Amino acid sequence: MRTNFYTKLLSVSVAIVAIVLVFQLFTYSSEPAKSMTTSHTNESSYAISALEIPVSINFAGEEVPINRYDIKESFDRELLVNTYWQSQTILFIKRANRYFPIIEPILKEQGVPDDFKYLSVIESGFLPRAISPAGAVGLWQFMRTTGREYGLEVTKEVDERYHIEKSTIAACKYLKKMHAHYGSWTLAAAAYNAGRAGINRQLHRQSTNSYYDLLLGEETGRYVFRILAIKEILSSPRQYGFIVKSSDLYPVIKTSQIEIKTGVKNFATFAQKHGTTYKELKNLNPWLRETYLTNSSKKTYAIKLPANSMQFNNEPKEQKQDSTLQAKK
Repeated sequence: MRTNFYTKLLSVSVAIVAIVLVFQLFTYSSEPAKSMTTSHTNESSYAISALEIPVSINFAGEEVPINRYDIKESFDRELLVNTYWQSQTILFIKRANRYFPIIEPILKEQGVPDDFKYLSVIESGFLPRAISPAGAVGLWQFMRTTGREYGLEVTKEVDERYHIEKSTIAACKYLKKMHAHYGSWTLAAAAYNAGRAGINRQLHRQSTNSYYDLLLGEETGRYVFRILAIKEILSSPRQYGFIVKSSDLYPVIKTSQIEIKTGVKNFATFAQKHGTTYKELKNLNPWLRETYLTNSSKKTYAIKLPANSMQFNNEPKEQKQDSTLQAKK
């Protein structure tokens, strides 16, 4: 009897504990959700904002009719795309620090407006080995025939479309020719993308002499506005949220150069002889397309080497200075 009593008492106790636990479960089950909601509302929210359009814009000294709705919206599109494609634009800012100091003096010397340095950004992203699906290459994206037309050597072994300084000069020649034809730097920029024949055809068809009045295909229709957007952002990066310290920028690579008038059997051996590596030699001279150079015509080529390479560290002081001066020339 006593055993049955204790058994019944134990059963009743278990039942009471179970009831209490179930009651607490239902009473407090909503607390975690309530807590999450409270926490969420206290967090600072991430926001994407529209961008303020400048009241005045110009390209190469030519005013952009930004007050027109179609022009404003076209510019707005490119400004938004390049502001919110943050990784790409950060890279543009970093690389510009390396390549603008090379390009700017050449543009000035050739009499081409400084704004055209932004054209090279949208053409290649400042990737010296950039190749388009159509076969255009280098910072300025020259096609083979156009490169040769404007004085660049394009062969299996040497392709000066990849030569930064020489291709910049060739681009200047093309742009000046287009400006002489149109009397407009804006149309010269558009012709760089679509070709003179393509722009001429549309100007005649649409009875206008302004890029901003033309109805064009997607690529050329966006082309000048992409240049304008990159100019705006790279000119005032902080205004568009890009915080890049000086130490983040890619530095200008200091080089010296040597002249050769003979062939080179093997550039790996050549690089080692001059205190550098094959990789660095090719990075500094992407226009050298093979592992060797025949140079049967005995042409003089200037090859860049790192300024701290063995070739120059071991030279007498006077000779070392001469090499640097020669590089500047």
